Amino acid sequence: MTKLPWEYLFDTFNNRNFPDLFHPIWIASLVLLVVLIAMYNVRTRQLHRHEPYLTMYEWLLWTGFITFSLLIVGAIFVFDFVLIVLVATIGLGALVWIRFRRFPPILAAYEHRLARQRYFTRSKYARPEATIRPKAARRSRRRR
Repeated sequence: MTKLPWEYLFDTFNNRNFPDLFHPIWIASLVLLVVLIAMYNVRTRQLHRHEPYLTMYEWLLWTGFITFSLLIVGAIFVFDFVLIVLVATIGLGALVWIRFRRFPPILAAYEHRLARQRYFTRSKYARPEATIRPKAARRSRRRR
């Protein structure tokens, strides 16, 4: 290190200036982008009937896609290191906020609603008579 730490922020982000960070950041971004797309496809097929979970995974997909794509573009087009740090910080912060702050109340309310539906369905059909259809009263047909 020949400069002060904040002076590195305005150096270009390439292999010569940041040999220990350049390759791990763009490779990790590429791997995480592929994992994110695969996870989205798997989880949306598993949870296709549960709208709040689908919404959460869509938010995570697009936030991660934007973040990791911008990190890859920043490595390819040699952005300043300050932009790479900002993109990574804001993007990962948004991913954490979506997963742990935005959606847990929505998911808890949805699970509560499902539990209530299961309870009322169970109580509705708890008696055997509830599942048997009553016979319609026989009407005598008058012939004219």
